[in-house]
Amino acid sequence: MPDTISKPMRHAILGAGGVGGLMGACLAHAGASVTLVVRREAVAQYPRQLRLESPFGNFEVDVAVAAEVPPVDVLWITVKATQLEPALAALKNPDGVRAIVPLLNGIDHVSLLRARYGSNHVIPGTIAVETERVSPGHIVHRSPFARLNVLSAGRALLAGTLEQLQQIGFGCRFIDDEPTLMWSKLVFLAPFALTTSAADKTVGEILSDPQWRSLGEACVREACAVGVAEGAKVDPEAVLSGVSAMPANMRSSMQKDVEQRKTPELDAIAGPILRGARRHGIEVPVTKQLVAGVEERAGYRESRLA
Repeated sequence: MPDTISKPMRHAILGAGGVGGLMGACLAHAGASVTLVVRREAVAQYPRQLRLESPFGNFEVDVAVAAEVPPVDVLWITVKATQLEPALAALKNPDGVRAIVPLLNGIDHVSLLRARYGSNHVIPGTIAVETERVSPGHIVHRSPFARLNVLSAGRALLAGTLEQLQQIGFGCRFIDDEPTLMWSKLVFLAPFALTTSAADKTVGEILSDPQWRSLGEACVREACAVGVAEGAKVDPEAVLSGVSAMPANMRSSMQKDVEQRKTPELDAIAGPILRGARRHGIEVPVTKQLVAGVEERAGYRESRLA
């Protein structure tokens, strides 16, 4: 009689921070095999359990820890965009990975990964969530939602995984159109990240301040104009409605990076809008103003996005 018991999916997480820790904890909780890929010098001391505090539930799960990406079905790349290049040194054997799903902020990383590992190997995805690694192995998921979108090319491999994540509490969708997939997040994220970081305010404080709210709304419209020119189906009114519904105490990861004197993901988040605007002859003065404000708060002596 043939063996009808399916083996659990094997996942590796490259970037065991807030997003990677949340993904790893939830995948392991759903019964998958999960390996966290961390720096070689951290492997010996890194916890073999992930502890998650989340609106989806509080739990601890067992995981493996390694310095290199092992053979897996899915490699989720969840590092900061500023850390991508050094992190990829851990991917020694890309042929041992069935699919690479990057969940980085921005857009440009997709073409970089495809050039290196092949178009059929890379399945773009996006995630919208506020989550933080408060210590190694301890993840706090702060937003009441976690929205994961993946290009439909990954449906055959990932349909079961996304269904498991939905049962835990994620909102998951497959998106047919890649520009729409990638820009739908960016037109939401960039105004949120830039305004909260330039002002050092929560989203609720931004929305209650007429001046900052006006800047944020203008930034949404500029980002959407560029996104449409790039072939995406994005609607500024829908984005603004989504921003208004966000929890008032939400802060952006860029805001936290600036606060902690870490390098903010300005090029990944604002760069595609500024570069796309130049390509299409679109004026984006508010986006430029907000970028300058973030750079000032981050202590840059000259613009990194000139």
